[in-house]
Amino acid sequence: MKILIVASGAEKWNLSIPGVEIVTPRKYIADPKYVSYRGTRVVNLSRSYRYQSNGYYVSLLAAARGHRPMPSVATMRDLQAPFYTNAMDADMEELIHKSLAPLTGDSFTLSIYFGRNMAKRYEKLCLKLFNMLTAPLLRAHFIKSKQGRWQLKRISAIPLSEVSDEHRPFMLEAMQDYCCRPMRAGHKRQPAPFSLAMLVNPDNPLPPSDAKALENFIKAGSKLGIDVEPIRKDEYTKLLEYDALFIRDTTQVNNHTYRFARRAEIEGMPAIDDSLSILRCTNKVYLAELMNHNRIKTPKTFIVHGDNMHVTLKNLGLPCILKQPDSSFSLGVVKVETPEEFCTNCEEMLEKSDLIIAQEFLPTEYDWRIGILEGEPLFACKYFMAEHHWQIYNRSGKTEHDRWGMTKTFPIGEAPPEVVKVALQAANLIGKGLYGVDIKDIKGVPHIIEINDNPSIDAGIEDDVLGMDLYLKIMQVFKDRILKLRMNHL
Repeated sequence: MKILIVASGAEKWNLSIPGVEIVTPRKYIADPKYVSYRGTRVVNLSRSYRYQSNGYYVSLLAAARGHRPMPSVATMRDLQAPFYTNAMDADMEELIHKSLAPLTGDSFTLSIYFGRNMAKRYEKLCLKLFNMLTAPLLRAHFIKSKQGRWQLKRISAIPLSEVSDEHRPFMLEAMQDYCCRPMRAGHKRQPAPFSLAMLVNPDNPLPPSDAKALENFIKAGSKLGIDVEPIRKDEYTKLLEYDALFIRDTTQVNNHTYRFARRAEIEGMPAIDDSLSILRCTNKVYLAELMNHNRIKTPKTFIVHGDNMHVTLKNLGLPCILKQPDSSFSLGVVKVETPEEFCTNCEEMLEKSDLIIAQEFLPTEYDWRIGILEGEPLFACKYFMAEHHWQIYNRSGKTEHDRWGMTKTFPIGEAPPEVVKVALQAANLIGKGLYGVDIKDIKGVPHIIEINDNPSIDAGIEDDVLGMDLYLKIMQVFKDRILKLRMNHL
């Protein structure tokens, strides 16, 4: 991949980096030869990112030319607004406080050059902030709260002219290291026409795909001319090296998966899961309201808050199920059988969220899971309840056999038509991505339990009927979306 460094006064730099061309903003904007460049990253070091400035147009035109600018226009706009102070998760807040805790003052300013700082003790914090707002030169301002905790106040771009003489050698070294970082290292063969970042987490105890399934995605991609490469959450800055993003880690709004999805979308990359699907599917309060509004059958469901606990208990009855809005894999989901259990668990959950879900308990031998891809049914599975348990997964089981119930996969045509129909109806309210719709069939009447934006696809389970065709169908969607984007850029 070719790299262009666009900077005012760049022609005076005595800098030579293999594979890197250094040009001025005016030349990049006006010289027609850059329009024909393919597979190019643009490092935009223009004097200003102000709206409609040369720096703004460098990134805007780079995006139109199919190049990959840093920063993107979206990041430029984000740098003008305090969105990032609301986008930080608990891990980031803790890292800020831990990194700055030894400081004795009440404020601190950190210079970030391509994700690095001259003081090595701040490099982890710099990289995280660089991942959040990917711009070459950043200045982060921190203040200490009355409670003694360090907080991010604002981040701004550093104009190249404001890099001090003392810092300039380090800045140039950081830039050179960034530009020389191997792109998709390890490929001795001719690169495929398309590339896909597959976000995985080896430390996830319950990943949405096992190792064999991930291997099958890579094989399916290869057959379609797509390099499918696993990346981890600390490789956020590598995302722009790829054409699309496939998230195979457990999604949440307040963790790295949402940030990856948002970044991909900002950069115009196809993403599954997309951020809107993550927002919608990971919140059970939203899903309950959505199903109710569209008159889709669910177990009797109430949205519980601090003022209606006892009314809900009276109307719903016992036993019932209580759910945290962002619960998954049985975490944050409890079955209660007494009024005391109901009130105690409600109070505990309402300490974390102002709203929770209370749902009628409908005992069944199994749940249907219908996989949906781009508005079409993909697979149909029966997930049986774990032995002596009311869910398909029993977290307290001693062995893997004790923890999981059995599964059975069917051709779509052999699943009950009404189950497939309501699964499609529900999934289409979310979007056109990849979903797993969980349904209880109660005397021939399908009841939606939830819609998963990040459905499990494990070797020998969901692929038991389609085999490699399941992986090929998913990879084909990515290929079609990438091709559509490329056609739009012509």
